[in-house]
Amino acid sequence: MLIDLHVHSTASDGTLSPSDLVSKAKEKGISLLSLTDHDTTGGLEEFERACIVHKLAGLNGIELSAEHRCIVHILGYGFDYNDPSLQKALATIRIHRHERNAAICEKLRSLGMEITLEEVVRESNGEVIARPHIAKVLLRKGYVSDIKEAFVKYLGRGAPAYVARKTLSPDRCIALINNAKGLSVLAHPGEMRLTFDELEKLLEKLKSFGLWGLECYSSHHRAEDIFSFLKLADKFDLQPTAGSDFHGSIRPGFEMGIDVPNHMVPEELISLAKKKIGNSSGVCINIHSSLSYEPD
Repeated sequence: MLIDLHVHSTASDGTLSPSDLVSKAKEKGISLLSLTDHDTTGGLEEFERACIVHKLAGLNGIELSAEHRCIVHILGYGFDYNDPSLQKALATIRIHRHERNAAICEKLRSLGMEITLEEVVRESNGEVIARPHIAKVLLRKGYVSDIKEAFVKYLGRGAPAYVARKTLSPDRCIALINNAKGLSVLAHPGEMRLTFDELEKLLEKLKSFGLWGLECYSSHHRAEDIFSFLKLADKFDLQPTAGSDFHGSIRPGFEMGIDVPNHMVPEELISLAKKKIGNSSGVCINIHSSLSYEPD
């Protein structure tokens, strides 16, 4: 079964609109889709409308960044995205992003590149402006030959124009999602560059904060990684989830849709998707679901 609980749209740093993501998912035969833009819920209303039109099981989501000796990404699913505390926190995060983007542009100008924050804002159609939008301006102005070069030479961690971002703590991210009646999941653990023991200790701490799941299946993960993460999910009573981290053409090689066994789709997510779609939409979620996981 194809599902994808981790995709990004033009509301943050993806290249497809929320509606186009739904259309693409429908064409690919994806059964369950979640839009998880960075630090914004701005694309979710369009996403939900498109899911109803295309009769696709859709689940509202988000991806929040945190810091814990490394960057920690917390996904949220099925929450009330009008929750005042959540929206206040997201507004603060976006202010920090704006300050960071301005600082990056200033560094680029000091390196001899004529680039302004206003140009970056025009490059983005979304609520959240991120480094990929700066990379697009650099590409359009001929300073780099492709997006990858922009990150390697200027924007990536350790590069001359890199500026660290201000983030929330992991417990704050989890609390915001849980208090908005959502489910919190640690994203792509294989990308965190932690040893197995370090990841185990982190999961124990995050579980005590109320973490609900672990993204075991990911485009970032090798087969042996997936097996290890499934065992960790079982050990800490975390629900395994699956997501591609699809951003569109800005991240080549990451295709939408993760093929998982039917029983790996938690009933909670299916129930939340059904509630969002509504009984009158005519959408049928044909998913056999079980919450059990039996490691070999």
